[in-house]
Amino acid sequence: MNPMRGGSRLKLGTFASNADGGLALTTVAERWTAAWDDCLEAAKIADTAGLDFLLPIARWRGFGGVTRAREWSFETLTWAAALAAATQRIALFSTVHVPLVHPLFAAKALATIDHVSHGRSGLNIVCGWNPDEFAMFGVTLDADGYVRATEWLEVIDRLYSAERPIDFDGRFYRLKDAITRPVALQAPRPVTMNAAFSPAGRDFAARGCDHLFTTFSDFDEAARHIADARGRADAAGRSIGVSTVCHVVCRESQAEAEDYYQRFAVDCADTGAVDEHVSKKKAFSGSHDDATYLRYRQRFAGGAGSYPLVGTPAFIAEQLNAIVEVGYGGVALSFVNYREELPFFCAQVLPLLGRMGLRD
Repeated sequence: MNPMRGGSRLKLGTFASNADGGLALTTVAERWTAAWDDCLEAAKIADTAGLDFLLPIARWRGFGGVTRAREWSFETLTWAAALAAATQRIALFSTVHVPLVHPLFAAKALATIDHVSHGRSGLNIVCGWNPDEFAMFGVTLDADGYVRATEWLEVIDRLYSAERPIDFDGRFYRLKDAITRPVALQAPRPVTMNAAFSPAGRDFAARGCDHLFTTFSDFDEAARHIADARGRADAAGRSIGVSTVCHVVCRESQAEAEDYYQRFAVDCADTGAVDEHVSKKKAFSGSHDDATYLRYRQRFAGGAGSYPLVGTPAFIAEQLNAIVEVGYGGVALSFVNYREELPFFCAQVLPLLGRMGLRD
């Protein structure tokens, strides 16, 4: 069974471990390189500890700087398929840029992962925001991206439900006598998530996905995001889970955690990569308001502008409880080095969350 269906009140997983640096734009020697053996070991640690999901980012080029940040990343469908054979219970998301992957191919690839994992595959649907990446494929960003995404997902749904080959004549996709076998084990399809910030993206998630994935800067803003998502889902006659992302520094003492956060995200920040990342996100993604880019530069070096969880296990558990109380049901976590830091986090924080009633 996919652990994203039912189970703990708070779903926890890792984010961006398929890419070098994860979310951190830093030059420290221990920064994540995303070597395959390290990715595999981090996945096994998360799986054994009882985390719920692995969520990769879809990157095709990096953000420069001295580290050439995130230039190295594993493609997410093949990454999830490989990890499916090496794990036992954790959900394995693939992050797919809709304009770059045909829905017939995506349907078969996801079904393959679902069979290898015995029903643990997941799909994170993104329409893209970086024009430089799309130019690599000779594709331009589409103002009607979520109109395309709606049609794209409809094709997958029809392929999975069809007993016989189908024809499809849409605005973006035309299929003739198309069929895919096997279909996914999960019905009607694998768990779906949409990383969306725009009204159009959130409407798409509310109408057709299981989870909305979004960021927040402070708890007042977080509450507004939850109210917005629930309102859109109510209008669509549905319910939807809402998840977010945080970057983590978990240490024995608060001072030790804060000192390390200062070292990797300020003193050793890859300033060139931070500047490039912030300028591109500000121009094209709509993921944060202008004030956030100015106020929280350390957060962009530390975790792509996500909310920081920096402190002792008890402090981090309290912060996660506050995030749940606002209304989030899932948190994707990034670390400077997943393989080195996950064991301490899982051993120290998960039991505290269990005693709070957040984890089974």
